[in-house]
Amino acid sequence: MVKYGMTATDQLSRTFGALSDPTRRAILTRLSEGEATVTELAQPFQMSLPAVSKHLKVLERAGLISRGREAQWRPARLDPEPLKQAASWLDEYRQFWDESFDRLDEYLAELQQAQQREQAPEDQEPDESLIGREKRPGEHCSEE
Repeated sequence: MVKYGMTATDQLSRTFGALSDPTRRAILTRLSEGEATVTELAQPFQMSLPAVSKHLKVLERAGLISRGREAQWRPARLDPEPLKQAASWLDEYRQFWDESFDRLDEYLAELQQAQQREQAPEDQEPDESLIGREKRPGEHCSEE
């Protein structure tokens, strides 16, 4: 197994692990509108409150949400910092791929130009009316 200086518990791994579930992504989308209780977060899903609580615990361990305490309620709120870190990490790879695609575009353009240069003489058939005929003094070739 190859290791690149990261452990399974590093922040990016926890962030992407938490984002791997569509229910958790939907919960984050809802929390982007403002804080909400477990009951409010559970409404669009056909699952029990304990199941939603488990999803919230995963999000909380990843640092993507924080939970407050208001009387008996524990509203959840979005913490965007881990998402910013993940976006920053992805941007490095986006830059790599953008540059790679730019180089590929340049290479393909060069290939197309070379192919056009190779085909140009074959595509131009000589004007048979001019074959074997000498140009008269003062006569110009017409491009008709």
